[in-house]
Amino acid sequence: MRLAELSEHSGVSTATIKYYLREGLLPPGRQINATTAEYDEEHLRRLRLVRAMIQVGRVPVAKVREVLGHVDDDSLGRSIRLGAALWALPQVPEPDEDDEYVRAAHQEVTTLLDRLGWENAKQLTTISPAYRSLVVAVAAFRRLGYEWGAEQLAPYAELMHRTAVLDLDNLETHPSEAERVEFAILGAILNEPLLRSLHRLAQEEESTRRYGFE
Repeated sequence: MRLAELSEHSGVSTATIKYYLREGLLPPGRQINATTAEYDEEHLRRLRLVRAMIQVGRVPVAKVREVLGHVDDDSLGRSIRLGAALWALPQVPEPDEDDEYVRAAHQEVTTLLDRLGWENAKQLTTISPAYRSLVVAVAAFRRLGYEWGAEQLAPYAELMHRTAVLDLDNLETHPSEAERVEFAILGAILNEPLLRSLHRLAQEEESTRRYGFE
């Protein structure tokens, strides 16, 4: 398809597509002549991924470029490729390691990982953004006087592990490595708000079952 057709199929303006091409977010089309290039379904799929990252995920263009660099790096193994792409997404700030609540949160999260037997997660604690995010959240609870720790978190973690199994089962239905990593990126951007919405709906349902509408 030509640029105008790519724009029509994707709903993205030609000017925006040209910007994405200049920024390296889309691979160049197949050059037909000096002024015309041809694009295919791979360009359309990548364009939709870019739009989801920018519009839904609010990921800055520079971060999108970094993430897609990992998506396209077929020299990496699956776990490293997937992890590198996900870790390139915007993350929470580094926790203040001198904060007493952060130190307590580290201890609780370590206890949680031991209790769950998540040895691989333990090995990644120094570099994992997910670990840092959990520490920051636990520290915030404890700072407000809620003694959330391993015991309270364990049932939630077990539910999340079941969710992760479903995620990877779905991921493995896609034929290529690039598609699998792309699916994981979309999952990080779209599944998390989806799961958050389901969680809130479930809370509303359970709340009204217990307490009615009053």
